Amino acid sequence: MDPLALLEEAARRRPRGVAARCGPLAIGYADLRAHVSRIGRLMAEAGARPGDRVAALFPNCHLFLACYFGALERGFVLVPLNLRLSLLEIDAILKHSGARVLIGERALVGGVTEGETGVAGLAAAAPTVTDGVAVAPLRTSDGSADEPSPDGAAHLYYTSGTTGAAKGVILTRGNLAAHVEMTLEELGFHENDVWLHAAPMFHLADAWAVWSVTAAAGTHVFLPRFEAAAAFDLCAEAGVTVTNLVPTMLRGLLAEAERRDRRLPTLRLLLSGGAPIAPRTVAQVADRLGCEYVQTYGLTETSPFLTFSLLDEEMRRLPAEERLRYRARTGRPARGIELRVVRPAGVGRLEEVPADDATVGEVVVRGPTVSPGYWRNEAATREAFRDGWFHTGDLGTLDRRGSLNLVDRAKDVVITGGETVYSTEVEHVLYEHPAVREAAVFGVPDESWGEAVRAAVVPASPGGVAPGELIEFCRARIAHYKCPRAIDLLE
Repeated sequence: MDPLALLEEAARRRPRGVAARCGPLAIGYADLRAHVSRIGRLMAEAGARPGDRVAALFPNCHLFLACYFGALERGFVLVPLNLRLSLLEIDAILKHSGARVLIGERALVGGVTEGETGVAGLAAAAPTVTDGVAVAPLRTSDGSADEPSPDGAAHLYYTSGTTGAAKGVILTRGNLAAHVEMTLEELGFHENDVWLHAAPMFHLADAWAVWSVTAAAGTHVFLPRFEAAAAFDLCAEAGVTVTNLVPTMLRGLLAEAERRDRRLPTLRLLLSGGAPIAPRTVAQVADRLGCEYVQTYGLTETSPFLTFSLLDEEMRRLPAEERLRYRARTGRPARGIELRVVRPAGVGRLEEVPADDATVGEVVVRGPTVSPGYWRNEAATREAFRDGWFHTGDLGTLDRRGSLNLVDRAKDVVITGGETVYSTEVEHVLYEHPAVREAAVFGVPDESWGEAVRAAVVPASPGGVAPGELIEFCRARIAHYKCPRAIDLLE
């Protein structure tokens, strides 16, 4: 995918239109192109060469948008960093990816590279700061920065594994281009669309829209940190027409609309995924916000979308209650995606579960948006990508209309606020505490977050540790959203 072609075509289609609104700043596509060139040049001057990994640490903003384009234009492989990770987790990703450069907001980059709170010895030189963008060259002692990236690689997105080790998902230019083409067709993007970057841009819940909205010559609007009242105000002020919210954000926006007794008249489409949703919530989206709702399903490994709960002509003729039920389901496969539900059929063999069979099986997929594998992790790649299919680890059923319904996850995960938390990873941290004999981490229903992380712990000795002490122990080592919100001490 040629990023310059996207920007130049958008500028041609909307020469006087707004490309991005970020706080009080409003810029056109020609101005955005200038930002892209400047940020690409900063990365190159810090030592990045085509094929090198460049880590990015930004909140949602126009500079992050430009960074995505600048890296792709220069042939760098961008490694977006989750702002909620601990310094130790960021350090592990920087080392595993072999990132040669770290770029981001000045305060965020400084927190990683400078002073006693930073990761010691990480930066080869102090960051240089230009117009609020900080760039730091990184040193590697194991030669990982010199390892060539896979052909066509565009991004590395890190996602936790069941062993607790982060896995770098490779996405290629071909993956990005195929996903753009698919989303433009499925979701009907056009140049009058205004997209709200409300979910974090370091996460594919939002980052896919960097490309699709630009390809449609639409307008990008940025919310640095989600708060329901601020999101409602920005939607109203900027004339937002479409966005994607994880369920926690969705519930907050619905509550804000009810509190104000107001709709968002420009909003035409609201997407959400990452956790199941109730049909009554779908009805509330139409009633309180006045827009269409689409449930999505996908993974980092699939760029991300695999399915949409868009209704076909037959479904639109169903009774209202049935239509709501289908809107709340995982949905039908997106165009270009082959999706099957399979079950074991002997050693090394899988059997496809027929449509309308109530038997639960694993969801496997293939198509042009599916990642070629994991960076520097051949074992995980062999395990997940088998016989030409990506094995999602999710369990579900297909009905006669081809609509997928997820019922569970084969992997031991908790989905909280749209973020995936692997129980094993949290258990490993708890086991580091000397007062913990046994630990089990699991999800419990939560009205705000979908699920909340909870743990059961058997102390090494009675009264040897308090729940609050264990929670703080976890918070010092892993991202706060991964930590148990409550711990039950058992005999």
